[in-house]
Amino acid sequence: MSYSIFMLRFVEGEVVTLDAERFRQVAEPYVVVGGPGEGFSQLRAEDGGEADLYHASHEEGDLRCVTATHFARGAMSGVLARLAAALGASIVPQDGGALVFDESDRHHLPAELRERATVIAPTAEAFQAALDV
Repeated sequence: MSYSIFMLRFVEGEVVTLDAERFRQVAEPYVVVGGPGEGFSQLRAEDGGEADLYHASHEEGDLRCVTATHFARGAMSGVLARLAAALGASIVPQDGGALVFDESDRHHLPAELRERATVIAPTAEAFQAALDV
């Protein structure tokens, strides 16, 4: 689908650095083009579904956001949900709201995202259902 989501980790309403090594560990098995050092990766899941990830750093090793675009439904949705959960990140869809993986994460969101946040499991089904709402 041609749609963007942003994986951001919040602490007390502020965006904080994501773990670049953890990103590499989780994403690397799915990378078919690019890679963590290049700022762009194309991923392919076991069912053939793909996603484009943009993950540029502000400073060396300072990974602040992962943006996923053109991602397929199916297994890739699960890959993206698991990646965000592994990073301790919230998923912020382009049209607003936020998806978190534990109710305790809600209070870390910026005030404008807190009320509309939805708690989901890190699965393809839960992620897709939340986007369909």
